[in-house]
Amino acid sequence: MLGTNPVVIRRTMAGLRDAGYVRSEKGHGGGWVIAADLETVSLLDIFRAVGTPRLFAIGNEHPNPECAVERAVNDALSDALREAEALLVARLGSVSLAELARNFSARCAAPLSSDGFQHE
Repeated sequence: MLGTNPVVIRRTMAGLRDAGYVRSEKGHGGGWVIAADLETVSLLDIFRAVGTPRLFAIGNEHPNPECAVERAVNDALSDALREAEALLVARLGSVSLAELARNFSARCAAPLSSDGFQHE
């Protein structure tokens, strides 16, 4: 489903396990199980547990101090990117896994319309 290398999934799950959010069970019917209270875990907690990956694909990751155009663009974008990241991190902190689970359950229970999509 994720379309990524299994090593990436194992590393991600290990971060969640180390934070106490999941545990693995061996044997037939085993796998990963949620081990935390969904009401108390936020998306920000998960973001931190998986190593705080980069939030935006744009930015001045490889600044070239000799390029005046790049310096001007980086100066113009730096504050905006910091502000956007702060807003996103705040939003991640305000969404609990329980809220996501309720939203998921409601979407699964909603009937599909004639065009094959769920409309709200």
